[in-house]
Amino acid sequence: MEPIIKIEHLYKTFGEGPAAVHALEDITLNIEPGEIFGIIGLSGAGKSTLVRCLNLLERPSSGKVFVDGRDLTALPEKELRLQRRKITMIFQSFNLLMQRTCLKNVCFPMEIAGAPKAQARKRAAELLELVGLADKANAYPVQLSGGQKQRVAVARALATDPKVLLCDEATSALDPTTTVSILDLLKELNGKLGVTVVVITHQMSVIEAICSRVAILDGGSVAELGNVQDIFSNPSTDAARRLVYPGGASVSQYPIGTRAARVSFNGGTVNQPLIASLAIDCGVKVSILGADTRSVGGRATGTMLLSLPDDPNEAAKALSYIRSQPFITVEEVEYHG
Repeated sequence: MEPIIKIEHLYKTFGEGPAAVHALEDITLNIEPGEIFGIIGLSGAGKSTLVRCLNLLERPSSGKVFVDGRDLTALPEKELRLQRRKITMIFQSFNLLMQRTCLKNVCFPMEIAGAPKAQARKRAAELLELVGLADKANAYPVQLSGGQKQRVAVARALATDPKVLLCDEATSALDPTTTVSILDLLKELNGKLGVTVVVITHQMSVIEAICSRVAILDGGSVAELGNVQDIFSNPSTDAARRLVYPGGASVSQYPIGTRAARVSFNGGTVNQPLIASLAIDCGVKVSILGADTRSVGGRATGTMLLSLPDDPNEAAKALSYIRSQPFITVEEVEYHG
């Protein structure tokens, strides 16, 4: 099946000469029809620039962007405007028209497209019902909560029957409970309508909640790309580890000469008793210096920093035992100051 979005060797540079900013460098990735795909990175990673390049609101310096089989970078302006209807956006700030009711906000993109007024109103009413706001059709944005405003924004984004819904930090301004409700709505719409959802965020919890695959951006490049479960279980780059384990245990906070083992849990069961087993099976006692672990779908992911015995033989025994355990990797670390 042809990808709904295909990005080939995308570069974006702002400015020229020594002061030039290379916002995106050699981005290549595919997004499949009907999936919920995540794009994540810390501030300055290039997320906002990439999402604007996906619908050519920002024209790339070089490279190609295909949407539904057509190269947006090669289209004349009139055709580009038509093709953009297939890839709509919702934003952190909602971007609703405050002087319009909810119904008229949803009607707006259909009016721009030249749809008859009665047809637009009928479709807008259907979409408000779809997002759970049929009773707010005549309310104004100022009368709505943040979550309700975002639901109206989602309904408006669906008005042109897009194939792709871009969510640019769409839950960042919402409280945790409302965030969950909006993510649930996106999953529901993905299932009901088959619309491809692209989630741009700096929150790994959002990726974990709804995405099947994720691209991690770092310094304008794709640092890691793959299934969410695989990256959560075993992040292979520093950029991924910073996002997956933002509070990851560090040996640097302990006295110089501290020897430790950094253990990574790569998807084993959450009730795997590593520390107890180490003491019982090997007679080696270790203490936990720090940990950042979690359960994802009943599987343990995260890292743990364990002190190692001063006796080299005992330390070697502990490392050997840990390495023999399934779904666990370990490396020895020592703080030298």
